[in-house]
Amino acid sequence: MELITSRRNPLVGRLRALHQSKGRREQGLLLLEGTHQLQELLRLGLLPEQLLATPAWLERHGSLLEGLADDACLQPVGEAVLAAVATTETPDGVVATLRQEALPKTQGLGSFVLALDQLQDPGNLGTLMRTALAAGVDDLWLGGGADPCQPKVLRASAGAALALPHWRGLDRAALGERVAKARAAGHQVVASLVDPAETHPYWELDWTRPTVLLLGNEGAGLHPELAALASHQVNIPHSTAVESLNVGVAAAPLLLERWRQQHNLGLGG
Repeated sequence: MELITSRRNPLVGRLRALHQSKGRREQGLLLLEGTHQLQELLRLGLLPEQLLATPAWLERHGSLLEGLADDACLQPVGEAVLAAVATTETPDGVVATLRQEALPKTQGLGSFVLALDQLQDPGNLGTLMRTALAAGVDDLWLGGGADPCQPKVLRASAGAALALPHWRGLDRAALGERVAKARAAGHQVVASLVDPAETHPYWELDWTRPTVLLLGNEGAGLHPELAALASHQVNIPHSTAVESLNVGVAAAPLLLERWRQQHNLGLGG
């Protein structure tokens, strides 16, 4: 294919539009940046809609593309064009687009669900997606907040966003309806709250039961309307030197406790 070297090429404008939710929605695409994200894409058996790479990248990593059945999606571009398309300051030479419909869909009510109430920070959401996948979460439910398809989330998730089924509602009310139905279906609904006088340490809960874990956003925490849906309330004991933990940090022991209990792992020491 002919090398694209002009930043005025229409392709640049189309892909730059994917930086914003409106562009992703209109085109039905998301933008993946860097060699690692491409490797994860191919490892999962997903095929890019289009792949832009510099000649230098192709010389170093061209073997990655041997698994593609059709190289028609490949478009060589100059360094300046790649930099204009990417959101990172120092792109490593490759970006790809993926149809949003190719992402995994939720399949009914999984036995372990992570429900997030309007999480705003893309880095926190990406980190939580990666931790959730490591902990064996079946579904991620998002009540508004950061768009899981935005480039910052995709980078922070280190590929987990491509593998973890997730549902994104428009608001807290839609999330509450899902959580209420899950509880009615027999799932325990667990909320992590700060006051230890009203809760129990998280490891005392039987996490092997079908579970929905509810976590709130960075500033206000879990909204009272969602907290009221909880059947169980737990805390993470910690020093009073800090008032509370970052939601990304707090989620890790809660999510991984289920894995520990299921595999009969000790507490260490």
